[in-house]
Amino acid sequence: MTFSSSNEPVAIPRAASETVTELRRLVEDGRSRLIGSDGREIELPVAVQQLLLTILKNLQAGRAVSIGADHQELATDRAAEILGVSRPFLLRLLEQGHIPFHTVESHRRVNLDDLLAYKRQRDRARHDAVDRLAQDALADGIYDTVFLPNSAEEE
Repeated sequence: MTFSSSNEPVAIPRAASETVTELRRLVEDGRSRLIGSDGREIELPVAVQQLLLTILKNLQAGRAVSIGADHQELATDRAAEILGVSRPFLLRLLEQGHIPFHTVESHRRVNLDDLLAYKRQRDRARHDAVDRLAQDALADGIYDTVFLPNSAEEE
């Protein structure tokens, strides 16, 4: 598997899925070591092991993976793609001050670390909202109640 830049998504062929599954198991089992071609061993730092585990989980789930540096500046189309939103929606977020940006000539640029911080905040807020909905449903006694449309027949 080769790629010309760290920003290009990398995916694994289906034939390699068993290898990725086994590699993920090995990484999950504890501290991992890398053995060089000369036989020299080094223990992977925890942060590198966690990154590797995240990559393996995504590859195993059939997702392509790309890696970018924290200081990387993104064009608005790439930033929108990372957030999974349209470019016009991202531009509104920028103009409303939700995500810092700067301009280069007439083009807006977003720092990757600012974008990822916004994404974590957004995802955390979504998760909290779902938790609140579940807690409210549980308190109302309807958490595990099945609601059928009026036209559906009950058995």
